[in-house]
Order: sequence, then structure tokens, then C-alpha cells
Amino acid sequence: MEIPGKLERIVEARMKLKARFEDSKPMGKGNLNRHGMPVIPVGQTITHKWPVLDLGLQPNISLKDWRLQIDGAVEHPTILTWEDFIALPQTDDTSDFHCVTTWSKLNIDWTGVRFLDIAALVQPKESATHIMCYGYDDYSTNISLEEALKPDVLLVHTAEGKALQRSMAALCE
Repeated sequence: MEIPGKLERIVEARMKLKARFEDSKPMGKGNLNRHGMPVIPVGQTITHKWPVLDLGLQPNISLKDWRLQIDGAVEHPTILTWEDFIALPQTDDTSDFHCVTTWSKLNIDWTGVRFLDIAALVQPKESATHIMCYGYDDYSTNISLEEALKPDVLLVHTAEGKALQRSMAALCE
């Protein structure tokens, strides 16, 4: 089912991002990525390994007990089991990972579920502007709905052909 106004919000968000960088040269170094930005952002260091991404807690959640709860400003709140999540359309993508702790890992092959598909399932209300994300390790973060609805935003479970490990953050990131 189509979410009213979704396409218009995506187009508007893309145009805002494009306008942000039209008058100035994007900062960073390296070739431009698919978004027209330098591959290596300012202040980032390239790594070829996976630095630890946890808060010192690595909850041991079995696939049987794993749940993705989507609620708040949505028409159809839901809780997905691992089986439900894996049954959703799967997407492969290759992109870079830039961590706020100043490291970047380039050209990672990811597999996961597009956030756009999850949004279609729960149908965010027109009043929804952001998504609040909570992890089993008590980590939380947010992202604007416009950013999350881009087609390359995934909830990933696989990186470089291997399931995410607890030390990499979670079963799904």
C-alpha cells in the first residue's frame, strides 16, 4: 500500500541535500561516491578491519528471541521476529561505512532489508518526522524519516558475505 506523500517527501529531501552542496565544493578527499561526495569525509581514517562498535555491552540475543518492534507514529505498529524480518524482501548494496569515531571502511557488500520496505509495512503517519532507534545494549540514536526513506538505507544482517557478529554491533544494524 502506498504511503501518501512519501514520494514527494523523498524528492524534497533529495533536493534539499543537493541544494546544500551546489554552491560549495564538498569537503573530504578521494573520488566522488554515488552521492557526489568525496569517498573519505573530513577527519576520517581508512581501516580494512572492523573496529569494535559496542558500548561495552554485548547482549546475547538468540535468533529465537530477537524482535524488531516498530511503534510510535505509525498506522500499523508491529513486532517482527527474526523469521518475519528475513522473510521481507532482501536487498544487496555496496557502500562505505563512516563511523562517528572517525574511521571509515570502504566498499562493503551489505545484505539486509530496506527501511523503505519496513516503512511501507507500518505506514508512518504524516506527523512522523524522525525515527528513534534503540538497541538491546541500550544504545539509541535517531535519523530523519526523509533520510531513512532513501533506497540505500538498509537494516543489515550480513556484511561481506558473513552474518554480523555481536562484536560488530548486533544481529541487525
